[in-house]
Amino acid sequence: MSDPLKIERLTSRPQFLAAAKGVSEARGAVVVQRLDRGDGAPVVRLGFTATRKVGNAVIRNRAKRRLREAARALAPLLAVPGSDYVFIARMGTADRPWDRLLDDVKSALTRLATPRPAPKSAPSQTAPAGQDS
Repeated sequence: MSDPLKIERLTSRPQFLAAAKGVSEARGAVVVQRLDRGDGAPVVRLGFTATRKVGNAVIRNRAKRRLREAARALAPLLAVPGSDYVFIARMGTADRPWDRLLDDVKSALTRLATPRPAPKSAPSQTAPAGQDS
């Protein structure tokens, strides 16, 4: 792998909404959503958001700055090429100790990078016709 991973930003609302349809992981002070674009491009796109529940504008911006820095440090190592990631700040993101925030982001990215087995479907037990259970 001679080329470093190219990282771009998600900029428009439809890109964020598309990423919300993918898989997500919540860890401590962050939620990370991942959408596999399926285009085979060696590009990872990152987006950052914080809802008004997190706090006022100053706190939301601080939380997003911290998430951007954590993603800048960890995404080149753990992100899957051809994916879009959205980092969503939670209540404690702005105040969380830096090491714990890095651990939260790292564990979420690691979990999203590993493929999940298909859920086993439970055998359906239907009642015979004409009988109430």
